[in-house]
Amino acid sequence: MKPTRRETLMLALGSAGLALPANTAARASSSPASDCGAPSMSWQRGIEGQRKADLGDGRFRNPALAGDRPDPNILKDGEDYYATFSSFNYYPGVPIWHSRDLVNWTPLTAALTRNIGIVWALDIAKHDGRYFIYIPALDPADKARPVKTWVIHADSMRGPWSDPIDLKFDGLIDPGHVVGEDGKRYLFFNGGNRAPLSDDGLSAAGPVTHVYDGWPIPEDWVIEGFALEGPKLLRKQGWFYMFSGQGGTAGPPTSHMVVVARSRSVHGPWENCPHNPIVRTQSVGEPWWSRGHATPVQGPKGDWWLIYHGYENGYRTLGRQMLLEPMEWSADGWPRALGGDLSRPMAKPVPASTGTSGQALSGFGADMFRPRLSYYAPRRGYLERAELKSDMLFLAGQGTGPADSSPLLFVAGDRSYEVTVEVEIQSKAQGGLLLFYNEKLFCGLGLSDGRFHAYRIGQVERWPPGGAISGRRRFLRLLNQDNVVTFFHSADGVRWTKERSFEVAGYNHNVADGFLSLRPGIFASGEGRVAFRALTYRAADASQ
Repeated sequence: MKPTRRETLMLALGSAGLALPANTAARASSSPASDCGAPSMSWQRGIEGQRKADLGDGRFRNPALAGDRPDPNILKDGEDYYATFSSFNYYPGVPIWHSRDLVNWTPLTAALTRNIGIVWALDIAKHDGRYFIYIPALDPADKARPVKTWVIHADSMRGPWSDPIDLKFDGLIDPGHVVGEDGKRYLFFNGGNRAPLSDDGLSAAGPVTHVYDGWPIPEDWVIEGFALEGPKLLRKQGWFYMFSGQGGTAGPPTSHMVVVARSRSVHGPWENCPHNPIVRTQSVGEPWWSRGHATPVQGPKGDWWLIYHGYENGYRTLGRQMLLEPMEWSADGWPRALGGDLSRPMAKPVPASTGTSGQALSGFGADMFRPRLSYYAPRRGYLERAELKSDMLFLAGQGTGPADSSPLLFVAGDRSYEVTVEVEIQSKAQGGLLLFYNEKLFCGLGLSDGRFHAYRIGQVERWPPGGAISGRRRFLRLLNQDNVVTFFHSADGVRWTKERSFEVAGYNHNVADGFLSLRPGIFASGEGRVAFRALTYRAADASQ
């Protein structure tokens, strides 16, 4: 009898030197995992088997955009929708994605190449035919002004984007742009603060003032903290509406929420919605945790939607993923969310598909940095570290190991996946394959001349230590199976030796802070260069 995919996988994982099948990212369980009470069903599969939201029958299933898409901000521009996200320590930063239906998204570019620090929740605006992105960033090296607000601008969302301009707003995050009833431009910030902008949107035009106190959260609610942040402003039928996040963006699953206030004037006073919060995770049994930081947006047919982020139950390692929920306006002029706990498929904003969704994660190419691959905490001149020749990427060594090497990473949005790459060492360099959260929390395999090195919890694994191998060239593979990752190496890319396995569910923000995600990637450290070929990504099979 022919063995099942699961049996084949288990044999490969349990034995050294056995050939792995071409796509080993099948689930380790023969039955689908429960989706927290949701109906048992699969996602649709797109490029490289990656899960996608569009079910192909006029419905979609969250996440609208899988993987780490924190603090999503959406701009409707005619028939086009643009999304961008917090990019934190990753550069090139400020990734921009495009859609025509709010469900199928494709990448356009990464708007920020200059390292201005750790980029937090930002805001896109269009004014007088020009595009603006307002960017808060933390620069730990600047003791006098560690948190600044910057702006970049362009004639097209595709760029080219200007160099960042310092707006001289200090200590504030999460800007939200709006034009007041007086025709003047303003930025709202965390903590209920507001400041006027110049007419060109490129400088401050007055002091910061406090205008809103937030919604009073009941004392017995289990939350991370008050954390009034992420204001997104909308003007509709004589009202200014402010959608904000409260409760903390991680911590307990019931922390984050969406609250709404409105005013006849951009200057206030602001009245809280009588049925706040309009979105909140109610229990740990729901499929999506810490739902919040919403942007309201009008759909292609004139109806209304909320786009926000949330953690997938059991998969905090994937980061905060982008979620889509229908909303309506009640007779008294307040918004109401209609998606429940998002456990079930819902009707798409438009029934028909509007093109491809997602992007290929395999291979190297001229466009690999915009916005597929990104360096973690890069130093000056980071883009010059990479040289592309045909199908081979040469990466100059930096630092002494993975922690300070600024590894080159990408966003994975699947619960289970495998990544394979060929590595060849030059001079006294070390290179390898990682699952990387931050410089203190990663695991993987590194290769140097005649030896491999194993890493776990951000350290060299000593029990057992790495071993000797022949030569400077090796194929490396990782299989992340529902937060259990196994690493393999091979001399020929055909017959594989299992090295070791790690449980990585704890490699997330609630353990390590930073609001990041666990990302696969490659690294080069030491003196010399490392050549990488044949980077391949394959998602889990279509049963999940």
